[in-house]
Amino acid sequence: FRHPWLQLNLITAFAAGAVVGIFEGTVEKLVVLAAFLPVLAGQSGNTAGKPPGARHAALVALDAIGAEGAEAVLQSVLQAAQGGDMRAADILLRRLWPERKGRPVAVDLPAIKSAADLPAALGAVAEAVAAGEVSPEEGQALAAVLEAQRRAIETAELEARIAALETGGSQR
Repeated sequence: FRHPWLQLNLITAFAAGAVVGIFEGTVEKLVVLAAFLPVLAGQSGNTAGKPPGARHAALVALDAIGAEGAEAVLQSVLQAAQGGDMRAADILLRRLWPERKGRPVAVDLPAIKSAADLPAALGAVAEAVAAGEVSPEEGQALAAVLEAQRRAIETAELEARIAALETGGSQR
């Protein structure tokens, strides 16, 4: 089914190329027209495509079905939880108070004013992981924060160096 459309698209691409060839002299004189050549070659079928935010009809229908029964399901789960069903209570509690991802971690880090201070801070994180004060995953998250701080320091230092070079170069 798709093959004839691909052939038609190929034929129209050749036709578009022929039209461009006919007007080659004009395109050479008005170079701005060359910017529109890809538009001409790319025209086919539904150029607008699917409108933004448009949803598949099956998903819309499923949402409607879910919305109709949502109140009844909620009441049923609530009644089961009140009757002592721990699974129903778990479902409700997980929706009302979602589990926190991660936890606050207290690690004594030295002050970080420059990139030279970062090795000591990373050493403190490694010591905290080795001592079991924080998990390896938490240590990795702390190291990522320190890495972001290193990049910010480097960016600020680089910006200052470029500004100094530009001011020094303009005075010559």
